[in-house]
Amino acid sequence: MTNTNSNSASKRTAKWLGAAAVAALIAGGAVQTGFIAPNEAHAELRSMSQPVQGLPSFADVIEKVKPAVVSVKVKVQNVASRDDDEDGGQFSMPDLPPGHPMERFFKQFRDGQPGQRGERGQRQQPKQFGQSLGSGFFVSADGYVVTNNHVVENGASVQVTMEDGKSYDAKVVGTDPKTDLALLKVDGGSDFPYVRLAGQKARVGDWVMAIGNPFGLGGTVTAGIVSAQHRDIGAGPYDDFIQIDAPVNRGNSGGPTFNLAGEVVGVNTAIFSPSGGNVGIAFAIPASTVDSIVTSLKDKGSVTRGFIGVQMQPVTKEIAEAIGLKEPKGALVAEAMKDSPAAKAGVRTGDTIVAVDGERIGEAKDLSRKIATVAPGKSVSLTLYREGKERTVTLEVGSQPKA
Repeated sequence: MTNTNSNSASKRTAKWLGAAAVAALIAGGAVQTGFIAPNEAHAELRSMSQPVQGLPSFADVIEKVKPAVVSVKVKVQNVASRDDDEDGGQFSMPDLPPGHPMERFFKQFRDGQPGQRGERGQRQQPKQFGQSLGSGFFVSADGYVVTNNHVVENGASVQVTMEDGKSYDAKVVGTDPKTDLALLKVDGGSDFPYVRLAGQKARVGDWVMAIGNPFGLGGTVTAGIVSAQHRDIGAGPYDDFIQIDAPVNRGNSGGPTFNLAGEVVGVNTAIFSPSGGNVGIAFAIPASTVDSIVTSLKDKGSVTRGFIGVQMQPVTKEIAEAIGLKEPKGALVAEAMKDSPAAKAGVRTGDTIVAVDGERIGEAKDLSRKIATVAPGKSVSLTLYREGKERTVTLEVGSQPKA
């Protein structure tokens, strides 16, 4: 099963987060008998107390970046009562059969919990407000804060709390549910501590540190490595997550993952967990995605994506063999929508799009991601595989219709 990593009041489909451990190296030697002189003993103790070579300390980096990380508290409106604790942080009550020895105990416990069941089979009135806890971080000195959309979704008010305990009201500048990102603005200052997004993609095996507000315990630091890249977890149409094993949990949503240079390589968004706690598999939105989305939200308050108007399906090994492709790569066109940019350019059902502006397409979602980043009105070239040959068409990218 999957769980959201924030104490969000609204149900989400897929929110995960992860865990890591650094192995300790213990130096050992042969046991010797006999007298050891005091000076020799002191020298031996000093040598044992020295840091083990090769294991990094994150203290200097954390000291530099931690002030820019905030806890995000959201007052959420229109929150119905819940019995399943998927997001809300309340304990989920078992549904016991009549006459069970523990029925009375759980009934008393339920009746004391807002939003839980009262008498069996009856639901209390929906409560008006709930609370969502998450994390975020400043990306500019004038008060812009990045977090997750699912942290602030349905929020009536948002408050951020800094490392020194100061709290500020924040307004939502814009959100992008398709990538689960949100941009907030805190007024009242021009010298907030902030961090920068990394210009280079984190590599598998790189050390990373996560800072956030798990379970409301603000300012929590964990460390691990990048476990994998380009994960598609079914959270949205543009999934391209970094997988990390730094321990993060509910409440870490929206918080940053740093590299050893103190740059943000990702925004912690989800965990995969069969138990509800971290099991070492966490997912973060890469900095390159965050950069483009935040820029758009800051400039326009929303995100505009490119659109060519094709319905796609994956190219399987069987399909590739049937149409003569050497490898099962590209995006097979199931339909070119009427009057869409693709249809006007001559793209038709059965074509396989294998490249955009000369850059090869690995799978169908690669095409979605590439086109989504193209500004509407800009021209792109598509390389099509049709009837055993490649051909190129040029089209003007349209604007993606609003859902």
